[in-house]
Amino acid sequence: MAEYLKLKKANCKNCYKCIRHCPVKSIQFSGNQAHIISDECILCGNCFVICPQNAKEIVNDVDRCKVLLSENEEVYATVAPSFIGCYDGVGIQGLEAGLQKLGFKGVVETAVGATYVKTQYEKLVHEGNMDVIISTCCPTVNLLVQKHYPEALKYLAPVVSPMEAAALDIKKRHPGAKVVFIGPCLSKKDEVDRYPGYADVVLTFEELNEWFESASVVLSKAVDDTEESKARLFPTCGGILKTMALEDKYTYLAVDGIDNCIACLKDILSENLTHCFIEMSSCVGSCIGGPVMAKYHSYPVKSYQEVIRYAGREDFKADLISDSELVLSREAIILQSAKKMPTEEEIQEIFHRMGKNKPEDQLNCGSCGYNSCRDKAIAVFQGKADMTMCLPFLKEKAESLTSNIIGSTPNGIIVVNEQLEVQLINKAAREIMNIQNAGDVMGEQVIRILDPKPFMDVLSTGRNVKEKKMYLAEYDRYVEMSVVYDRNFHILMCLMRDVTSEENAKEEKAKISEETVMVADKVVDKQMRIVQEIASLLGETAAETKIALTKLKESIKNE
Repeated sequence: MAEYLKLKKANCKNCYKCIRHCPVKSIQFSGNQAHIISDECILCGNCFVICPQNAKEIVNDVDRCKVLLSENEEVYATVAPSFIGCYDGVGIQGLEAGLQKLGFKGVVETAVGATYVKTQYEKLVHEGNMDVIISTCCPTVNLLVQKHYPEALKYLAPVVSPMEAAALDIKKRHPGAKVVFIGPCLSKKDEVDRYPGYADVVLTFEELNEWFESASVVLSKAVDDTEESKARLFPTCGGILKTMALEDKYTYLAVDGIDNCIACLKDILSENLTHCFIEMSSCVGSCIGGPVMAKYHSYPVKSYQEVIRYAGREDFKADLISDSELVLSREAIILQSAKKMPTEEEIQEIFHRMGKNKPEDQLNCGSCGYNSCRDKAIAVFQGKADMTMCLPFLKEKAESLTSNIIGSTPNGIIVVNEQLEVQLINKAAREIMNIQNAGDVMGEQVIRILDPKPFMDVLSTGRNVKEKKMYLAEYDRYVEMSVVYDRNFHILMCLMRDVTSEENAKEEKAKISEETVMVADKVVDKQMRIVQEIASLLGETAAETKIALTKLKESIKNE
């Protein structure tokens, strides 16, 4: 399947909101990014609407439409009846005038096609050959059945959609013409490509708005003088049923919202519903709640009032082409892709790796986006999800890791808030400050245990303190203190390394060095005295010897 939804990878923040809102879980997470699984996606547009980062975007086909206009003389637009809720005060004539400025030959309301379709539904009801009949106007519902509930395929009405019927009408009246459908629906882009021969290109209202703006086209809010048609009720919940001539042989039910559609399909497959005509719309409120409307023009009550006001009580009076000239039937085919399912042993192994070793560990909280831990484990096996998507798993892992690091580190750690109240103190810090229990100081002002000046300085200057040596006199401890300010979480973290033994060793070494110097000085002094004494004795002896020898010399000379 072509990609009709693109992902702006730079914007994906892994909040898992898209998978939580995806009714068929057709989103895969890998490489810290979300990826749409095209084979499973039903193009409901929920992820596009709810993504807080606007990371999902609908493929823009304006250029494709411009090429169509440049290559063909006659290009007609067929506009979904929900347009009246999107273009405030602009009727079909005002919209047609704007589209003709863009190069369109003319405009036909898709409500014309809806008139054909409701007639076909009436025939199915009158014939009574189908036990349960599901309307096929919503391509997302069709994809839901084709891809995920193929057992219900036999209940889909074998009838084209209003878009296809309107396109057939245009091409029958204008041979060779091309048709562009304009509406609030994303899945119509898939329908037009999957079933060629009807419409040629699909634009959303948002794409058309951007095109109008770039071409400086301003729509006129002139009052329409066109005929009324109750087929314009199709985009509202129950609107199809309101246009039909109902017979008592069936019960009738209008279901909107994809979750309700899924529940209804399960009911049908459980044979809880019989002889029933079901109008199904994937969007809440039907087409007026379409993804483009919900994203950019979310006024469901106002839009409903606009549609009701614009519609009429009769069918279009314009001559419709006979059924024999238009082939309005279409059979749906199975589009389900094969998915490998894990064995019970493989599921339990995944649970074990996620730390879910007991049934009570399976919280089924849904934070990962899946309805249960078991569904999540299956998605992990199929490569659609990662174990780290489990919030309780990550929380416990982070808490365990943090606890182990803080509890086992030899450094003291104290965390205080901006009011200098103690939020955390680990065992090493308590040992440094002789604090028996953490509860004795939790929530108290840090001044009770430490000089608050370093914390106040960091708060006032914004400059962190790094490895500042301090003597904690009240604890007779020397520490290297660092104080770091985390502005995002509004906390200050103090790390203290106990260097008391190192400082004591330095003092002892200094003391020994001082004593050694004193001893050396004493030895030197003593040696100097000895030398001096020896020198003195030697000097006296030399003098006496000199005198004696002189006298001996003189005595010898006299002889």
